[in-house]
Amino acid sequence: MLHKISVIGAGNVGATLVQRLAEAELSKYVTVVDILEGIPQGKALDIAESAPVYGYDTRVIGSNTYDVIQDSDIVVVTAGIARKPGMSRDDLLATNTKIVTDVCNNIKKFAPNAMVILVSNPLDAMCHVALQVTGFPSERVFGMAGVLDSARYKSFIAEALDVSVEDIQGFVLGGHGDTMVPLPRYTTIAGIPLADLLDEASINKIVDRARNGGAEIVGYLKTGSAFYAPSASVLEMIESIVKDKKKILPCAVYLKGEYGIEGLYVGVPVKLGKKGIEQVIEIKLTDAEKAQLRHSADAVQELVTSLKTLVPA
Repeated sequence: MLHKISVIGAGNVGATLVQRLAEAELSKYVTVVDILEGIPQGKALDIAESAPVYGYDTRVIGSNTYDVIQDSDIVVVTAGIARKPGMSRDDLLATNTKIVTDVCNNIKKFAPNAMVILVSNPLDAMCHVALQVTGFPSERVFGMAGVLDSARYKSFIAEALDVSVEDIQGFVLGGHGDTMVPLPRYTTIAGIPLADLLDEASINKIVDRARNGGAEIVGYLKTGSAFYAPSASVLEMIESIVKDKKKILPCAVYLKGEYGIEGLYVGVPVKLGKKGIEQVIEIKLTDAEKAQLRHSADAVQELVTSLKTLVPA
């Protein structure tokens, strides 16, 4: 068990994550910070009052100031504006860059030894902001995206085949957005290749739905975006870190030549343990898959190039 895990942002993703963390008892303290007066305090108190019912002893604290994250082991950044219908993740770049810059300056001040997990969108670009502002080693700064994208992908497969989600192994590569790269060739159901159970047209339909999974939910909600699956995805990552499970999970990580990509945050499978990103797993890709991953990385590069005018050097 860790001493403290902190969540920045008490919106739907942040507050739901705080609840999940408290119930999982992965740390003694869970703190949540938000600029809106009373919101983090009220949500933290509500979650704390659930403890006698669920039987967890996690202490939950809400605040409008960053001093409560002092000496946190892990800080999760969910702060930022959410997508609205017709808005892409890229549209969020300018506003959320300012927000994440401020957040990361405070993380650097109060929790200089923490691992930082980014959830704010556009996620891959926000990872770059966090890395630059904190100056932390890249092994301690990474993003959630791939776990969520893979969960969506696998849930759609389970729905199509009417089978348990527990039997499905599969993941996606690339940036968190429309250019993500699901990999049907590496997808199995209880060890059976996906192509043996679904025709190509059905697989392509699932792949397209996975790529647009976030937008589909935004379209339904109108005034917000997904938060149940994103918070569950972060919890899986944190559990692998706290318990040193060394799970192989697809995360947005800073690549240093792996997959032929240098100096960019791109979603790839990694070994996630108590030290953070302990290993980048390189898998063999076909020429077509390499081209898709390169296209996705190019989309991330465009955002990173735009960041140069938004984040002070």
